Amino acid sequence: MRRVAITGLGAICALGRNVEDVAAALRGGCCGIRPIETVDMSQFRFTAGAEVPAYSHRPYFDDRPADFLDRFAQFAVIAAREAVADSGLTFTPELRETAAIVTGSCVGGQSTEDIGFRDVYKLSLNRVHPLTIPKTMANAGASQISMEFGITGPSFTISTACSSAAHAIGQAFWMVRNGITDAAIAGGSEAPFSFGILKAWEAMRVVSTDTCRPFSRDRRGMILGEGAGMLVLEPMDIARARGARIHAELVGFGMSADASHITQPSAAGAARAMRAAMRDAVIEPEAVGYINAHGTGTLANDVTETAAIRTVFGAHAGKLPVSSTKSMHGHALGAAAALECVATVLALRDGVLPPTANYLGPDPECDLDVIPNQARACQVEWALSNSFAFGGLNAVLALRKA
Repeated sequence: MRRVAITGLGAICALGRNVEDVAAALRGGCCGIRPIETVDMSQFRFTAGAEVPAYSHRPYFDDRPADFLDRFAQFAVIAAREAVADSGLTFTPELRETAAIVTGSCVGGQSTEDIGFRDVYKLSLNRVHPLTIPKTMANAGASQISMEFGITGPSFTISTACSSAAHAIGQAFWMVRNGITDAAIAGGSEAPFSFGILKAWEAMRVVSTDTCRPFSRDRRGMILGEGAGMLVLEPMDIARARGARIHAELVGFGMSADASHITQPSAAGAARAMRAAMRDAVIEPEAVGYINAHGTGTLANDVTETAAIRTVFGAHAGKLPVSSTKSMHGHALGAAAALECVATVLALRDGVLPPTANYLGPDPECDLDVIPNQARACQVEWALSNSFAFGGLNAVLALRKA
């Protein structure tokens, strides 16, 4: 099996429109949660979200190509362009035939779908936009990335709710490690800010009415986010031979299913996924120096994740830094794990652990070192990035400092 290098990073989210802006925001503990602007929120019990501020397609796409792409797919392409440029990788004719694209998306083109439903059911129109189906499909981002770079190798999309991007990156990692491909673009994208899906989230009563405070006392729930994160993965020896900058090494991937409840998380299931990732990476729990937590800010998730970390790491859990970057970029659903993987790579690369923002004080049931409010300079060799989805589908990525 081959070692796998991360040679390219791309990101767009509420914290910035490129990786270095996102990195600066994470180091500064900046919160991208603001009043939602793209939807009239007068009929909602919550008003805050983590949108890409003042987004327009025009710096990235001409009007006609943009008309074929829902906002979530545009984000996927933007992040992929940055990741590929960052990697310095050249897609030769041979590499185009074997390179892989694996993306994650939870809900796909919700904005497009919402407009279509409004036209049919509210405005009683007899037809919808002719590109509704290709704009709505969850694989639109992966398909457009393949066309962008002329990649004709394996290309597919995984949809496992909030773990979608982690499953996508993990599958791409295994494909590179096992010699199926010599390069992969992997990550996730999401744009869930439309009236219908916001109403659906409101009905679940898990969205905060103020902000996202993972692991904190007085936390009130999650905050939705949007954006995309993409990584370029290559065999370590090939990356080194061409002189590529290696941001970090992807070393393990673990999955599990709770098989218990459609919305309530299971500490046992989360623990199995973390153990599986470390087993795949061949590392002991005591070696892990940082965890980017799933950390949604809901009452149920944070207590459950704390219990899972305590179960897996034992006494080491008391001195293990853990933070949730969802406190800054929101919960971007199918893109969340990609943004969090990028944040974990940056933490390893730069020696700065991102904080858990908006923290008010400890919850006795979340008794971890959650890096409250301020980033921490700390050299870490091994880290985990946790993703635990509705439906009980868990995915954990293990990473190593380059």
